[in-house]
Amino acid sequence: MASFHHPHLDFRRLLQKLLVMFSIGIVCVSLFYFLAGCCESEVVEEADMRHYSHLSLAGWHHEKNGSLDTNFITVPNLVAGSPSAEESSAPGWEANGLGKDWTAVRRLPQALIIGVKKGGTRALLEFLRLHPDIRALGSEPHFFDRHYSRGLNWYRSIMPKALDGQIVMEKTPRYFVTAETPARIHAMSKEIKLIVVVRDPITRAISDYTQIISKTPNIPSFENLTFKNRTTGQINSLWSPIWIGMYAQHLERWLTYFPLSQIHFVHGERLISDPAGELGRVQDFLGLQRIITDKHFYFNKTKGFPCLKKPEGSSKPHCLGKTKGRTHPKIDPEVIRRLRDFYHPHNQKFYQMAGQDFGWH
Repeated sequence: MASFHHPHLDFRRLLQKLLVMFSIGIVCVSLFYFLAGCCESEVVEEADMRHYSHLSLAGWHHEKNGSLDTNFITVPNLVAGSPSAEESSAPGWEANGLGKDWTAVRRLPQALIIGVKKGGTRALLEFLRLHPDIRALGSEPHFFDRHYSRGLNWYRSIMPKALDGQIVMEKTPRYFVTAETPARIHAMSKEIKLIVVVRDPITRAISDYTQIISKTPNIPSFENLTFKNRTTGQINSLWSPIWIGMYAQHLERWLTYFPLSQIHFVHGERLISDPAGELGRVQDFLGLQRIITDKHFYFNKTKGFPCLKKPEGSSKPHCLGKTKGRTHPKIDPEVIRRLRDFYHPHNQKFYQMAGQDFGWH
C-alpha cells in the first residue's frame, strides 16, 4: 500500500520547529544580555562615580541649572523615580561602607551664616552656592529666633536635600543679635560652624536706615534717630541700626557657648573688594576645596558690588537684586564723627575678642 505524503503537513511541522528554535534563541539572547548587563552596570557605575567625582572638582556648580562651568558640563541625571530624582541638580556623590548610593536626604545644618544684617550675608550665600559641596537654603528660615517652637523636625524638613559629604547651611542675620539663639543652636549641635559677616558699623547703620526708608519713607532723618537728644549729642544705642553694630556685646554671648575656632568672621569690605579672597578663607574654614576663585567674579561699577560672571547659555551675569547696592543718603559729617567716637571702644573690644583688626577707624 503506497504511503500518502501531504506537503502541507511537512511545511507545518517545519514551521513549528523554526518557531521553537526562534523562541529558544530569544530566551538565550535575553539571558546573555541580562547577565552581561548586571556585570557591566557595576563597571559603568564605578566609572561614572570616578568621572563625576572628578567633575565636581574640575569646575564650579551653578545652583540653578545643576551644571559645572566653565565648560558647562551637564551633571548626570539620576534614575527617574528614585528617592533623589527630584534633587538631580544636586552635585557630588555619596559612597557608604556598603557601596555607592545616589541618595539625598534632608539633614540639620552643619554651618550657619548668623549675621550681620546689611553686612553682606546675601552676597556671601549666593557666592557659596557655587560650590558643589554646599547645599544652602535660599530663604531666611528664622528658626532659632522666631519659629523655634515648631521643633527640629520642622526645621530639618525645610532644608534642601543633600548627599553625603555635602554641607547643609542657611543664613538668618538676626541670629547674631538675638539673645536666645546661641543656647538654642548649641542644643542642636555643639560642633556647628558659624559665619559672621561684619562691616564698618557706621556704614552698616546707614545701609540699614536706607532699607528702612525704602519701606517706610516718612520716618525721621538718620541724624535725628541717631541721638537720644541731638543737643547733648548722646547716641541712641537702643535704636536698632546703631545697636546691631555693637558687635562685641553680641559676640560675648556666642563665646559663652562656642569656641572662637568655630566662628569665622568675613570682612564685609573685603567681600566687596576681594570676593575670591574672602570666599577662599570661608572654604578653608568649612573644610572644603577652594573651588570658588577670582575667575567667577567681575566688579559691577553701576551697583558698586562684585557679580558672578554669566554662565554659558545666559545673556546676563548673576548680580544681586535691586534691593542690594541702594544709594545711601548723605549724612551730616558731624554725625559721622560722633558715631566714630561712639563706636571706637566697641570696635576695639571686638577686635580683641575676634583676634583681628578690621580697620574701622
